[in-house]
Order: sequence, then C-alpha cells, then structure tokens
Amino acid sequence: MGLLDDKVVLVNGGSQGVGAAIARASVREGAAVAVTGRRPEPGEALVAELTAAGGRAMYVRADLSDAGRAKVSVAEVVDAYGRVDCLVNSAGLTSRGTLLDTTPELFDAHIAINLKAPFFAMQAAVADMVERKAPGTIVNIITSSAHGGQPFLAPYVAAKAGLVGLTRNAAHAHRWDRIRINGLNIGWTATEGEDATQRAFHDAGDDWRERAAAGLPMGRLGRPDEIADFVVLLLSDRSGVVTGSVIDWDQNVLGGLD
Repeated sequence: MGLLDDKVVLVNGGSQGVGAAIARASVREGAAVAVTGRRPEPGEALVAELTAAGGRAMYVRADLSDAGRAKVSVAEVVDAYGRVDCLVNSAGLTSRGTLLDTTPELFDAHIAINLKAPFFAMQAAVADMVERKAPGTIVNIITSSAHGGQPFLAPYVAAKAGLVGLTRNAAHAHRWDRIRINGLNIGWTATEGEDATQRAFHDAGDDWRERAAAGLPMGRLGRPDEIADFVVLLLSDRSGVVTGSVIDWDQNVLGGLD
C-alpha cells in the first residue's frame, strides 16, 4: 500500500526541480499525478517517464503568472481525473531585487508567481473539495527566507512571507471541511532552477555546489527527493491531523547565533 493510493495530486510548477521530485514520489506512492509548467518539453518528458514506469500522469501547460490559468489548471485536472485530492504549489520565481532597486514590474512578477498563483489554485482546489464534501490536503512550498532572507531577495521574501500567512489563514478557514493545509520552508536546494539562478545572478562556475557545500553544516545542499518524501508525508493520512503548520526544512537553525 502506498501513502497516496488512489489519490489525485496536482503539482503546480511540477515539470522540474522540487516539483518534479514531488510528482515522482507521489506516483511511487500510488497517486495519479498532474503537473503544470510553462514549457511543454520538460513537462511532457516527465509525464512520459512516469507513465513508462507504470504511473498515471498528465501535463497541463500553464503560465502561472496568469491567475486565471492557475484556476483553469485545477479545472482541467478535475475534468481528466474527476477530482483533486491533493494540491502542491511548488512554482517559484527567484529573480533578484533589493529594496532599493526592485521595480514595480519585478515586484508584481514575484507577487503573481509566488503568492497570487497559489492563492487562486487553492481557491479552485478547495472549492472542488468543498463541493464534493471530501477531505483534502494542500502543501505550499515556501522558503526559509520568508523569515527575513538576504537583502537581494526583497520582492521574493515579501511574496513568500505572504504565502506563509495565507497558508495559516486558509488552514484555519477550512479546518471543519477536513482540508489540511501546510507549508514547507525549504532551505538551499540543488535544483536546475538554482543552478540557473547562481549562474545568472552570482557569476557562479561549474563548482558552485561544492563551494556552497563547504559552508553548510551538513556539507551539502538539500536534495529535491528528500523534500519530496516529506511533502508526500504531509499530503498523506500518515501526517494525521496536522494543519496550519509551516515547517522549517533547513540545516540552519532559526534564531541560532555563534
């Protein structure tokens, strides 16, 4: 028996990185999975990989900077699978900006991807669950930077801190509907997106992971598959009654000082 047997899981931003790892883990645990993403190539490649392994999977092309597409993606999954039992919001924009140099356009882009898209995807998924009078689970992938973050992450932190509040608000609002909503504040993770970010914004070379690892307590960055296993647990009944929790998944201790 898998942890997610017979569940339908929608992973927004699921075509690569942490989202793709969550999709793989969900299929492994018995779920039918849908992933969204802007670019068809990685999304369709992931679906082909999952179906070749015997899983049920579909790709939904969606630019989540459009809140309407976030809602429509849920509707498309309901049309295909009949329902959405579990939602994971893992799409994220990490482009850099400080308080002094962030433009209104950059700020709006962060709000659109990191806060507005999760809001309206949750709205559509919760509406489906409430209409069916069925329980459900949602996990929002947030960031340890929501506690403050580096100066060059100002718009990112603003949006993700909003997602922390939204996670708790929605969990409280729908606790009597038996819809559990939790968040995961992940730390520095080795993903394709992080590689691109390090090269684009920090002039990183091919050895950036090794250099970063040398300054981390565990001697390495976090891995998407580790996060995925944790998310699957939160989506499943094995996480019990927990809701409204925003869990710090990082190797640096919040508030710890040397």
